[in-house]
This record gives sequence, C-alpha cells and structure tokens, in this order.
Amino acid sequence: MKKVSTAAAKQGKNFSEQKLTMGLDLGDRSSWYCVLEEAGSIVLEQKLSTTPKGMKEAFGAMPRCRIALETGMHSPWISRLLSELGHEVIVAHARNVRLIGESRKKDDRLDGQTLARLARIDPQLLSPVKHRSAKAQADLTVIRARAGLVRARTALVSTARGLAKSYGERLRGCNVRNMNPEKAEGLSPELQRALEPLLAGIESLSERIAEYNEQIEELAERSYPQVALLQQVKGVGTLIALTFLLTLEDAHRFRKSRDVGCYLGLQPGRRNSGQSEPQMHISKEGDPYLRTLLVQGAHHILGPFGADSDLRRWGLKLAERGGKSGKKRAIIATARKLAVLLHRLWVSGEVYEPLPNSEPGRLAMAA
Repeated sequence: MKKVSTAAAKQGKNFSEQKLTMGLDLGDRSSWYCVLEEAGSIVLEQKLSTTPKGMKEAFGAMPRCRIALETGMHSPWISRLLSELGHEVIVAHARNVRLIGESRKKDDRLDGQTLARLARIDPQLLSPVKHRSAKAQADLTVIRARAGLVRARTALVSTARGLAKSYGERLRGCNVRNMNPEKAEGLSPELQRALEPLLAGIESLSERIAEYNEQIEELAERSYPQVALLQQVKGVGTLIALTFLLTLEDAHRFRKSRDVGCYLGLQPGRRNSGQSEPQMHISKEGDPYLRTLLVQGAHHILGPFGADSDLRRWGLKLAERGGKSGKKRAIIATARKLAVLLHRLWVSGEVYEPLPNSEPGRLAMAA
C-alpha cells in the first residue's frame, strides 16, 4: 500500500476531531483516495485495492466523512458499502464533471484531489446521482442479461443471412425466434454444413431467451404488482413495465411526471445564446436501454396494430405535419409522452382511459 504523504499516519489520530472530505477515484483493480481537512489541506493520499475487503480496511475505522466518487462500473456496490460504514456518500455524474473528464493532466491521484475539493466546496457541482438498491439492481440484472442474449442472437442471425446471400442463396423465413438448422434444408450441401452449427447456436439462444421471459413474468407477478398498472397502456408489456419500475425505482423522486422525459434523455437539448435558439437533438441522457424500450413501445402505438387512444391520435397528427423526418420525431415525442403517462399511472394508481377527451372526468392525459 503506497503512501504519498508520510505525515498522514501521524495526523490520523486527529481525524476524529476534524470535518473530513474525501475524493475516491475508482479503478478496476485499484483506486486512489485523497482526504482533505476543513481548511482544504491534504492530510492523506493513498492507494487501495478495489475490493470489499480493501474498502472496509481503509474506511471501516475512519470517522464519518463526506466521500465523493464518480459513477462507473464499481460505484453502485462501493457507494452502498461506504453508506453502511456510516459515511456520507456523493456519487458524481461522470459526464458532468468536466474538470476531470476533460483535464489534460489525467491522473488517478489528481482526480481524487479534484473530487475531494469539489465535494468540499459544493456537492451540487458534482451533479450527484442516486444509485438503485441492491435488490432492484439484482432484478434489473435479469433483464439486462436477457438483453445481452437478444443482441448476440441478432448478430448471429445477421451473420448467417449475410453468409448465405454472399453464396447466392437465402435462408427461409424471417422470424429470428424460429431460426434453427431446419431453415438450411433448402440450401446447397456445402452451405448447409457450414451454417448448421451457427443455426443450432441461434436456436439455443432463443431457448435461453424464452427462459428469461418466463423468469421476468414470474418476477413481475411475485414482487412488482405495479406492473399491472403500467400494462393498461396497449403497447406496454411486462418487459417495458418492469424495466421502467426498476430503473426509476422510486416514483416520488420526481416532483412532476413531466420530469421523467428529461431524466430519460427524451427531451431536446437547449443552447440558447442571445438571439440564437437552434433546434437540438434529444439529450440521450439517462438509461439507454429503457429509452430503447420506450421507443419500441411508441413504434407499436403508432403502428398499424396500435389501439386507438389519445396518445396514438396525437402522435399520428404530429407525424403528418412534421415534413420529411416527421415520423421519426413523432416516435420520439410519443416515447417521451409514454414515459410521462406511465409515471402518472404509477403514482396515481388510477384506471387508464385511452380516450379521456371523449369521456370527461376520466384520467387526464399527462402532458
């Protein structure tokens, strides 16, 4: 364990008498932390292993202090561990801390100092975020694991079809869920031999995905009754509803349902300066997987099989007047409005009426 400050050990006895602020720069194998006293002087800089044991040894006996760390792969479990040890933990939004991300002197030790000094001056400068609970993260891992298999299956199907086309032939059928070695029966013998193991792998992935689907349905029914509230909206299935609940976790963290659209990055960015007000793309902040699912739900709502509703009518009307890219903008706008609606149903627990404007007194459509 390397110590930069040799005087740190002597000052350790005075830790309990001071109000300490710490910056913790996380690495995959090792991390670096910097401790500041009330006046802003560095009293300790040290390296430690990024393991539960290393964290407990370094911070378990330390008096309560404010610890700032950036979002990353290890930040969820480390922030929970440090909170259990009695410390005040601030998880900084890594994309918003430009003093670190865009610094020309990129160094773990200096990053730890920067985090500590920002947390000492004003924690709001770090754009603090709140990590979900361990249970919510474990349940969400099931959904993310399924998503990984779906991506792998899509890549393998694209590979199989591309190889067949480059040989002047085509695989029968277009449903990836039914892709199996039988689809190669009409191909030439040499191409069959080449693709059969690949198609067998795709079939195996589809079976694993089906198992995950059953697991997700059981999880929603057993632990998350709020899923039924969100599924009242046609086009929202168990996967979208459960991912929405687990990603947001706390419905009351937002003052207004309208804030959910901004949180998920579905709101256009702003760069107003003087008389210039350019039209920006959506910010794409927040969880990208949930944003993708909401866009898929919007595609269904505005598609040929979407049920009649005020949301569908609004989206189709927006698509008609939008010009060349009107349909794309309408999909994104419908996804944002869908997120707001789902949060409103979650908070209120009301029965969803798809055409509230036709029958006054029902649940008002969230703006």
